[in-house]
Amino acid sequence: MTEIVSGNELLNQNQIHRAVEVMRSWLGAPSNPDGRTPYAIEKQLDDDRIQLIDTELGPLVREYLTGKKSLTEFKSQVDGINKRNEYWGFKGIKGQMFFNMVVRAADDDLDECDSELKAAICVPDSEDIAKSRIKTFTSYVRRLGEQLVEAGETKHKCPRISSIPFFLSYFWQIQDRTTWPVYYTSSINTMSDLNLWQSTDDLANDYIRFKHIHELLGREFTSASGKEFDLYKVEHVFWFKGGNPSGGAKPIKPPTINNGTDCKENGSRAVESFSELPDSYIPPVISILPRMALHEDSLIEAAKKSGISLERAFEKNVHAAFTILGYKTTLLGQGQGRTQDGLAIDYDNYYAVLWDSKVRKDGYSMGTDDRTIREYITTQSRGLKKRGALRNIYYAVVSSSFKDDFDDTIRGIKMETDVSEVCLIEAEALVAMIDLKLRDPQQVTLGPDGVQRIFSNSGSINANDVRNVLG
Repeated sequence: MTEIVSGNELLNQNQIHRAVEVMRSWLGAPSNPDGRTPYAIEKQLDDDRIQLIDTELGPLVREYLTGKKSLTEFKSQVDGINKRNEYWGFKGIKGQMFFNMVVRAADDDLDECDSELKAAICVPDSEDIAKSRIKTFTSYVRRLGEQLVEAGETKHKCPRISSIPFFLSYFWQIQDRTTWPVYYTSSINTMSDLNLWQSTDDLANDYIRFKHIHELLGREFTSASGKEFDLYKVEHVFWFKGGNPSGGAKPIKPPTINNGTDCKENGSRAVESFSELPDSYIPPVISILPRMALHEDSLIEAAKKSGISLERAFEKNVHAAFTILGYKTTLLGQGQGRTQDGLAIDYDNYYAVLWDSKVRKDGYSMGTDDRTIREYITTQSRGLKKRGALRNIYYAVVSSSFKDDFDDTIRGIKMETDVSEVCLIEAEALVAMIDLKLRDPQQVTLGPDGVQRIFSNSGSINANDVRNVLG
């Protein structure tokens, strides 16, 4: 049976059944350490989003569409609201960054840009009008990109066509949240993992099919649960399955250490048996990182049997993560004296990442290694500066989590060394980078329109932050 059904049947019964199982998992998920369930957390998120729409975003969009706000004012105020209220992930590459790139590309004719934008973001009266607006705005953005390339700019400076459905549907939902779902990358990825979705090259038709699936599942979820499922709640089910970027528990089945019990012998090879086909893009060497970072007892023993310490194995796996992302990498690590664990360089965008890995069950405290960190950053950054081709050097620590005592240490490192930013990356965040990179290698670059944006702000970085920037 074909998994993606054409014609009037959006999803077959097997697909609906699988989606309903995920919905039930979301409704039945256990409480977080703060005592709230994912359902309760996201109910509060929905209330906050609605209030923000009613009091700030909705009036702002109306003022812009009626000419009471200029394009420049509108863009700046949308940016400010989303930085203060991270409810939609709009500050990432498909939202505010795309907005900035469109306006920058249209700099010679902002009047036309203003007209095209107003026509595109005005909430459609029908699905046919929605498709027309996506197609018309796509033609305009494509023309802007062609003009940039003709003027000598690289394609990386061009606004990306693939961002358009998310960008437009964000504004459409602000104006009518019961009709138009936001075209989230996380939802698309989860729908694909569940075999509910197959993208095509037609962005307009893809968005309408995305809308229809949300409407269908809203009815199915309501019928199966007895709870009313609007578009927001359908979004939350997909977010939960895909990593739950809005907070709450995540339905993870931790990978087991293979001891042969789950494998069948096939000649000289052991073949793992599956009850369902794997849907993860993440290699095992990467998916295990969060558990390694937490210093799990079972992994200590597994590492010992492999002839390596868990700390050194964690270094090697973090090195593999930076390599998979596309960096030119060097593993240094233990036995090398006062030096960081590794180095990752992106020569195309003129920056380097000096990184350390820290295995900590209870989270890493920056103050414990403050002096050592400054010494080897100073030593390594001198060598990197001599190469002459690097504009920015970032320092990153990868660990399970971080204790809230790092602000003064980060400030001191930035003032006393050559690093631009100091980034504290949770292992789950590094896994999220790999997931997004492997799902869409062309969309997720290492440059300022991609991964470099994550390193451009000091402080703690979690998986939610990564999805907001790259998704």
